Amino acid sequence: MATIEISQDLAEHLTTVLKQLQQTLPDLPPTLNFDAPAFRWKNGHLHPILAPKAFYLDQLKGIDTQKKKIIQNTQQFLKGYPANDVLLTGARGTGKSSIVRALLTEYQNEGLRLIEIERDDLADLPKIKTIIKDRTEKFIIYCDDLAFNAEDENYRSLKSVLDGSLESGHQNFLIYATSNRRHLLPEFMHENTPIKQIDVPQYKELHPQEAIEEKISLSDRFGLWLSFYPMDQQLYLTVVQQYIEHANLIFSEEARAEALRWCQLRGQRSGRAAYQFSKHWIGTQKLLG
Repeated sequence: MATIEISQDLAEHLTTVLKQLQQTLPDLPPTLNFDAPAFRWKNGHLHPILAPKAFYLDQLKGIDTQKKKIIQNTQQFLKGYPANDVLLTGARGTGKSSIVRALLTEYQNEGLRLIEIERDDLADLPKIKTIIKDRTEKFIIYCDDLAFNAEDENYRSLKSVLDGSLESGHQNFLIYATSNRRHLLPEFMHENTPIKQIDVPQYKELHPQEAIEEKISLSDRFGLWLSFYPMDQQLYLTVVQQYIEHANLIFSEEARAEALRWCQLRGQRSGRAAYQFSKHWIGTQKLLG
């Protein structure tokens, strides 16, 4: 039997061609393991997150009313009872994202799963619905820091999934979204002033009230709204103290003074600022021994 010999130059050329071809081919879909507690939607596939960072509900201070409402809604969902999609809005760093992630830590053993999706991928929501529709787990589709500009059309996909299509109302997933904007879309001063003729072309809206209704209708499709507010000084210090004592360190007067200077330099008192200062302080103390 004849043996075909391939020259080294030809072999190298074929290797180069194969590498170039591989770069043009789509990535193979990752192996889906629904034992994973969380997933990230990326490039048209669900990517398992096997060990998401743990957050705990009892560590979130100053948002007891919000916790009570979202816990009840999530428990209804897990038991198969009617439950609402949730929009969490308010000041930055006040626990909106942490509370959703803490729900996963609390209820993943009861079948709760979390799917993170970016705003720009919301058009893929129907694909996600198809993938999980026959699963027995309960999925929270989670979109963090959700907001749209005036020209962004992705919000229409979200509207349809929330309440606007014939397929809406599936029992095994809800959408939880966080945003700094209550209505998710930009609103302009001229929309709240008496209607008058404006010569600027982009403001020549024939039916301005309908444009306003279009913007508000997106947030209206979330059945449960939760608002989050900046912390006062005492609550901020309480949160800092909790983190420091959890690390088996003493919340001293020096730590208190440094915590106040930290939030003044950051220009905000929030759970995020408290957590970031605590990491700085705890790390410093352990480094110094």
